[in-house]
Amino acid sequence: MMRTVEPETLDQLAETDPRAIRSRLDLRRVNRVMGTLSILLRAVDGVLAGNGTVPRRVAEIGAGDGSLLLRLARQRTRRWPRVTVTFVDRQAVVAPQTQEGLASLGWQSEVVTADVFAWLCRSPESRYDLIVANLFLHHFEDAALSHLLAGIAARTHAFVACEPRRAWLSLAGSHLLGLLGCNDVTRRDAVLSVRAGFNGTELTSLWPPATGWRIEDGPAGMFTQVFTARNETGRQ
Repeated sequence: MMRTVEPETLDQLAETDPRAIRSRLDLRRVNRVMGTLSILLRAVDGVLAGNGTVPRRVAEIGAGDGSLLLRLARQRTRRWPRVTVTFVDRQAVVAPQTQEGLASLGWQSEVVTADVFAWLCRSPESRYDLIVANLFLHHFEDAALSHLLAGIAARTHAFVACEPRRAWLSLAGSHLLGLLGCNDVTRRDAVLSVRAGFNGTELTSLWPPATGWRIEDGPAGMFTQVFTARNETGRQ
């Protein structure tokens, strides 16, 4: 299956469109079915354990409503006190309840409504302990994605991405989301996401060819491709 990237419906709908609101709720359900939180926790723990980092500054790009990172925070708040989270997305859809939930854990948060490339160009000297992405990288063609990954590498000590695995099993699963009650937006976008997803070491090949990075790129669970990168040259 060749990788093909097509515009997804959710990205083209207004933030307040009822179909978009419903689709974002669908995505929470899809993440639970895929076991995304468990996959993300294992990947994050692995990438941070390698350099003994307790993160203080974390960013999520393509953050959507921020609910996944809130769930992660609830699992890691005892190990990671007083974290500052930056949510980056073109749409301002992080709910106040999400930020309030983080605040109740002793975490601070800010929402940046911006294109990810523009955000990466701001304050390039500012670095994050960890940047995460979930179901985001597959939106970009290879040339743009290579540029995006280079910007990420320049802004963080560790990076974790969970993406659709481009495989026939994932494609079959994407056609069954109607059984979960997902709406037409989610059902269409799920198929497009799988076709734009990754397998093998495709993301590794797009990461900047700099020394000092430890890369892992492979399957996790039934439908997910996980990419992690850790800078082993020492925190700068």
